[in-house]
Amino acid sequence: MSNENINSSKAPEPVGLYPHGRKVGNLLFLSGVGPREKGTKKIPGVELNGKGEIISYNIEEQCRSVFRNVKYILEEAGSSWDKIIDVTVYLTNMKDDFPKYNKLWAEYFASNPPCRTTVEINCLPTPIAIELKVIATI
Repeated sequence: MSNENINSSKAPEPVGLYPHGRKVGNLLFLSGVGPREKGTKKIPGVELNGKGEIISYNIEEQCRSVFRNVKYILEEAGSSWDKIIDVTVYLTNMKDDFPKYNKLWAEYFASNPPCRTTVEINCLPTPIAIELKVIATI
């Protein structure tokens, strides 16, 4: 069975020592994907103070950016958005962000949505409000 690391030329660089994803047989496992932009520390929809702390953020912009980054990785690995089978979503503010994120989810997965688990956590490794962990077929 094949076991190959995947690193996208379009998605933001990982913040640690791990690949964007790994192909195992006909499955693709993505590492946690956030909304950062490639080649920069810029996070769409996030305003930081001089200490790097979040002043304000727009969860809708972050969701769109995360979905775009996931799509980049999927496509470069030989998969696609419609082949996603399971997603774990990490939110840092379930109460305020879940309704907006859930609305965008319905927009992006209008037909045949994958399985999904959404959990609230107190923080992520960078100043972001959402991260996705994805499993897809190839």
